[in-house]
Amino acid sequence: MPTSETHRYYPLLVGIFAAVLVVSNIIAVKLVQIFGLVLPAAVVLFPVAYILGDVVTEVYGYAYARRMIWTGFGANLLAVVAIWLGGLLPPAPFWDAGLGSVEAAQHAYQAILGFTPRLLAASFAAYLVGEFLNAYIMAKLKLRTQGRWLWLRTITSTIVGEGVDAATFMTLAFYGVIPTGGLLQAVLSQWGVKVAYETLATPLTYWVANALKRAEGLDAFDEHTDFSPLAF
Repeated sequence: MPTSETHRYYPLLVGIFAAVLVVSNIIAVKLVQIFGLVLPAAVVLFPVAYILGDVVTEVYGYAYARRMIWTGFGANLLAVVAIWLGGLLPPAPFWDAGLGSVEAAQHAYQAILGFTPRLLAASFAAYLVGEFLNAYIMAKLKLRTQGRWLWLRTITSTIVGEGVDAATFMTLAFYGVIPTGGLLQAVLSQWGVKVAYETLATPLTYWVANALKRAEGLDAFDEHTDFSPLAF
């Protein structure tokens, strides 16, 4: 489905989406405490990916959202491979990154940018399941509501998508490591914060979606769409 004159802003949205995912993946290594909740630092940025997913599904349709989701996955995978290869390369003998020794600098690189296979698999699985659920629900609810009540569609899709995302990631990444009670609390904390984030961003979502509809002359309804995530 090539980008045409009526999809001129779509590549920009995909670029922003991919950048959000890559940056979120990098900063997620830091845990922060906000209002007593322990969360990954990516919480300040990652929900933007769901907002962009909502906007693209609303304006361009599920097929374009699907392409964006896979493009974001590819960008994330490329970043992970590049970071991994960078860690394998031998450090210069004078490189200490201000830490006093080459060994300390290399250790810091691996600690901050390195990914354990379990965390990486959990992150990718949660992303794909959550994003595709979000786009699917957005598209289906648009048909059911005949294009009305965008706020209902964005919030409902976020509740489901972000909920499954948080549950999938935390379970695959930390089951058997964190006690069940702590695991459930972490899932609910991330879920609640992300849903609140997008709910508060609803006016912005409305503005961006409506502005794009006017600029592109589009308002997609997925009446005959193949909703398989693999239907390229």
